[in-house]
Amino acid sequence: MAPFQTTPNRAQCLFLADLAGEAERYHDVVEQIKIVISNFNAQLTIDERSLLSIAYKNITNDLRNGWRVIDSVEKLQIARSSTSGSGQLSLIRRQRDRVEKELTDVCKDIVFLLDKQLLPAARPGEEAVFYSKMKGDYYRYLAEFAHKKDRDRYADLSLSAYKLAYKHALSTLEPLHPTRLGLALNFSVFYHDVRKSPERACHLAKSAFDDAIMSIEGSEFVMDQTMRDSLTILQLLRDDLILWSVEMQANSE
Repeated sequence: MAPFQTTPNRAQCLFLADLAGEAERYHDVVEQIKIVISNFNAQLTIDERSLLSIAYKNITNDLRNGWRVIDSVEKLQIARSSTSGSGQLSLIRRQRDRVEKELTDVCKDIVFLLDKQLLPAARPGEEAVFYSKMKGDYYRYLAEFAHKKDRDRYADLSLSAYKLAYKHALSTLEPLHPTRLGLALNFSVFYHDVRKSPERACHLAKSAFDDAIMSIEGSEFVMDQTMRDSLTILQLLRDDLILWSVEMQANSE
């Protein structure tokens, strides 16, 4: 009889992570990919990297959406300003603090993983851009809900990560590459939502959009999954540009 294997091999970890993703057990996905990083190699395959990224995105999206709901309820409760509601307000704030702590822990967990293992092992080019973008994303999430004393610090860390990623993307990736476009999309959202600068957001988004369109014109391309991903992001950039332009026009009137 073969001895019982306590630690799954890399292929088994990937299978278990994929299975956990199908079951929407995203914490289990993270656990399996962390086993791969610790026991095998911090240089993840595209499938492993994708599973990790999707898992953290789903975990944080649920928490961010929950935080927004609680924050809206709290503001509504304050607006009512009734003495009888003070007890409820205390309960609301306690729940908000709990969600904030969970969200902070998750964001700091992925940033730590990026800084200590994934970024040092990343190959130059798309992989390094992808991980630097992730770092910018999760510091942006921290800046979204942090209290004043931490908000500016997280915003500066997010900006530094995005700048590093974008500089590397401009020199290593084609304008139509989905990772470069996804970075431009998220970086422009940072300028709009965190820095409150729709002008900078529009400038960055328009530059990325125009460069990508220029690379399409007069060239032959295959409509594969990569191209479909790029076109989807271009549509999102275009939508944001329209929305932010209308916003700037309204503010100037």
